[in-house]
Amino acid sequence: MKAIKYLFTAALLAGFSTAALAQDGSKADVDAVKKIISSKPADLDKQMKPFYKANRKNAENLVAFGREFLAVKDTANAKTYANYALEASKNKSSAAFLLLGDVEAISDNGGGAAAQYEQAIYVDPKNPEAYYKYANVYRKISPSGAVAKLNELRQQRPDIAVDALAGRIYYMSNEFDKALAAYDKADKNLMEERDLSDYAMAAFFKAQNQKSLDIAKFGLTKKPRHAAFNRLAFFNSTELKNYDDALMYADRLFNQSDSAKFSYYDYTYYGNALSGAKQPEKAIEMYQKALQQEDMDNKAKRAGVIKQLSDAYREKEDYPNAIKFYKEYLDNIEKPSANDMAFLAGLYMQQGSTLSGDAQAEAFKQADATYATLAEKFDGAAEYATFMRARVNGQMDPDQSKGLAKPFYEKLVELIGPKTELDATEKARLKESYHYLISYFFIQKDDKVTAKEYAAKMLTIDPENEIAKQVMETK
Repeated sequence: MKAIKYLFTAALLAGFSTAALAQDGSKADVDAVKKIISSKPADLDKQMKPFYKANRKNAENLVAFGREFLAVKDTANAKTYANYALEASKNKSSAAFLLLGDVEAISDNGGGAAAQYEQAIYVDPKNPEAYYKYANVYRKISPSGAVAKLNELRQQRPDIAVDALAGRIYYMSNEFDKALAAYDKADKNLMEERDLSDYAMAAFFKAQNQKSLDIAKFGLTKKPRHAAFNRLAFFNSTELKNYDDALMYADRLFNQSDSAKFSYYDYTYYGNALSGAKQPEKAIEMYQKALQQEDMDNKAKRAGVIKQLSDAYREKEDYPNAIKFYKEYLDNIEKPSANDMAFLAGLYMQQGSTLSGDAQAEAFKQADATYATLAEKFDGAAEYATFMRARVNGQMDPDQSKGLAKPFYEKLVELIGPKTELDATEKARLKESYHYLISYFFIQKDDKVTAKEYAAKMLTIDPENEIAKQVMETK
């Protein structure tokens, strides 16, 4: 895999293609050699001899022959013809050294590759491909050192977009801040498509969505059917909540882009854009498609999409499915958090608010049970969970006749009451607890003594509370 990484970028470097070496009057020889190599004859050496003899002084064609061997991963013959080219040129063929470097790279010998690329630079200091290939190998050791080598090229070839190449090196090393800084210095009009794409992607990775969108849109002015530019315009518009634009670019990606291949990520973003545009039915369809993609290959990926699927069902108030998929989400994450459990309980409460009778009671019971689990499993969640259980039980007993919320409000008083300093949330919860208990004992139990005890406590934190004052004045 390292070899592929060494060679991948150089192979895409526009204007540096070694295929150009054969574009002369001897192109027929190169084409013939290519056919011979691709046919894999048993007498390969014998068939190659006439071409070698005819081109023994033509370093350019000898390198081209070597390139054809390298294309089929015949590194031995590729190396042989590179050395033939060096012999023919008296060691003055930069292209031959580049070929030798590529042979070393494909053989996973980064150090050997760098040494050959250095020789190519020595032979031809103005050859940009040599600098770039050296930098591409050296970036594994030091991206900054690789960029320093590219800066040497700037002195030799001021016409080359060195900053864009530097950005590419940093991008491939996942140093996105440095990649952006380098790309910012380059002229976008002179950038290759891949550098514009990487530039936009680096900005996307750093959550600079407007910048990434602007770069992608610039790329689209040159290549309207470019899949990467349409994808990035789509993603960034979604992140910026420009959902109408996002759906326009999504259509361009899926229906108007050349050679586009789709992943679960594309369908997930499509779902996000549709959800943002208040089209939950279509969003659900896209999330389902995302889950069917081949690259949906681990639980973490599935969990994220399933959570969004649940959210889409919640948006259309389909709570049975929202709850079903949220539970599946919890099953797919490594360790559910307190917030995850609280969210599930909230779904049950939302479901209950849309129902009545026994169905409503059942939803509220599920919410109560979930909050109970929350308090049991997570340290520090007891106060919140107890407060929410009080509210849920209050919903199931709105007239307080059964006193379902009473034990939970009493527990809150135990948890919060002894504190000498209360934050705003604690104070609000304590006031709500006192209010319920005052009402319950005064009205339901006709226990004025206990009601006054809670009223007195209420007045210590809320001296102007009218209900507490009135209870205290009763006889």
